[in-house]
Amino acid sequence: MQYLQTLYAHVEPAIPWITSVSLLMAIISMIAIPFLVIRIPEDYFVAEKKPASHRGPLRWTVWLLRNLLAFVLVLCGVLMLVLPGQGMLTILLGIACSTFPGKYRLERRIVGRPRILRALNWIREKYNKAPLLAPEN
Repeated sequence: MQYLQTLYAHVEPAIPWITSVSLLMAIISMIAIPFLVIRIPEDYFVAEKKPASHRGPLRWTVWLLRNLLAFVLVLCGVLMLVLPGQGMLTILLGIACSTFPGKYRLERRIVGRPRILRALNWIREKYNKAPLLAPEN
């Protein structure tokens, strides 16, 4: 019991910050997730993968910024698994923004979960967008 009291004494000053960050992440996710979900092409998860193209300096900069955004989204998504927010959807959007080998296969696996696909299509329906086509398992 003494250990828990000591631990709480160390964590107590950070509770307002943790609460504020959690609330901010929940608000941002409520705005960003629909914004990004409605921009996914309806055949994205069933279409053939595009071949990689040559990268010049501008493309490398865009690639770096894109993957930095993806890292932040995945990190926030993981935090939202235990804090308020839509963790799995944020992780999926982070993966969708990133570029790494096997990304498309991982995205299809996540969207292949009925609850995830249903949540994505529910958001799209609210904005009068066609539902995403389900990937073949």
